[in-house]
Amino acid sequence: MSIGRMDLNLLKVFEAVYEDRNLLLVGKRLNLTPSAVSHALGRLRELVGDELFMRTGKGMVPTGRATAMAPGLRGSLRQIETLLGVEPFAPSTSRRRFVIAANDHLTEVLAVPLSRELQEVAPSVDLVIRPSTRLDLAEQIDLGRIDLAIGIFSQVPSRLNSQRLLSQGEMILMRKGHPASRRKLTLQDLTKYPLVTLSVGGQEEGAVGGFIVERGLARQSEMFDRHALEEALIGSRERPRMRITVPHALAIPALLRDTSMLSIVPASLAVALTKGKDLLRRKPPYPAGTSIVRAVWHGRDESDAGHVWLREMVLKTARAAEKELA
Repeated sequence: MSIGRMDLNLLKVFEAVYEDRNLLLVGKRLNLTPSAVSHALGRLRELVGDELFMRTGKGMVPTGRATAMAPGLRGSLRQIETLLGVEPFAPSTSRRRFVIAANDHLTEVLAVPLSRELQEVAPSVDLVIRPSTRLDLAEQIDLGRIDLAIGIFSQVPSRLNSQRLLSQGEMILMRKGHPASRRKLTLQDLTKYPLVTLSVGGQEEGAVGGFIVERGLARQSEMFDRHALEEALIGSRERPRMRITVPHALAIPALLRDTSMLSIVPASLAVALTKGKDLLRRKPPYPAGTSIVRAVWHGRDESDAGHVWLREMVLKTARAAEKELA
C-alpha cells in the first residue's frame, strides 16, 4: 500500500463503520450518503488488500485485519487532530457520540443526571451506555469501542488512565413497615432476616476476592463487602442467608416489597432507591469498607479535547452525587 494514495478521510469512515457497524448510521454521523460510504470502504479495501468488513444480518462485521487495525488507527486519528488543531470540540454544536460502560446502578446514579446536563450544554452529543459487567470490558477499551468505563476497580494497568469520581460506603435497604424499621439494626438482624445481594460475576466467571481480572483490569464483581460482614459475625453461631443474589440492582425494590428481606447495597444506590416511598435505608451494624468509584480510559485519549470535556462532565456529576451521601 502506498501512503501517498491515502485520504485521511477514509480513516474517519473506517472508524465510524467499526464503531456503528451500520452504513446508514455511518452516513448520518459523517453527513455522507450511503453510496459515498460504500465507495470510501471500497477505496480502503483496495488500499489495504483486505475486505475489512463483511456484510451480515447483524450489520458490518470487522475482519481480523480490521480488528487489529482499529486501536492504532483510532489513537492516530486523535493525535493528528490534536496536533493539527482540526475539528476543535465545541459541546454546543458537536454531534459526537460517546460510549460509556457502567453497571445499572451507576447508570441510575451518574448517567441519568449526566444526560440531563448534556441536553442543556450539548444537545447534539449522543451518549451510549453499555454494560460494564461484560467479561471483555478491558478489550473493548483497548479496541476503542468504549470511551470511558465507570466502576470500582482494584487494579488498573499502566496503558489505562483513571480518575477518582466518588467514595461511598454501604447501606442496608428494607421496605417501609419492616419489623426492624423502628430501631437500630443489629448483627442479629442480618442473620434473622434473609438477604438480597447484588453480584455481577462469581467464581464461575473467574472472580477472586470479589474482583474479576481481565487484561490487567480488575473490576468489582460483588457489590457489597462480604469480608467485612463475615468478620463481624466471627464467633456467632448464626450465619447470614444470602437468599437471593441478583445481577441487576433495579430488581431489588420489587424483591424487598412485601417481604422481611434486607439488602446490602452501595450507599449511592441506597440513596437513589429511597427517593421513592417504598424503601428505607439504614447504616450497617458493622464497619463496612469504603469503595472508590473511578473512571477508566485508554491513554491514547488523554489529550483528546472531546474526551477531556466528557471526563469533566462525568466528574461534575459524580461530585454532585457524592454530596448526597454526606
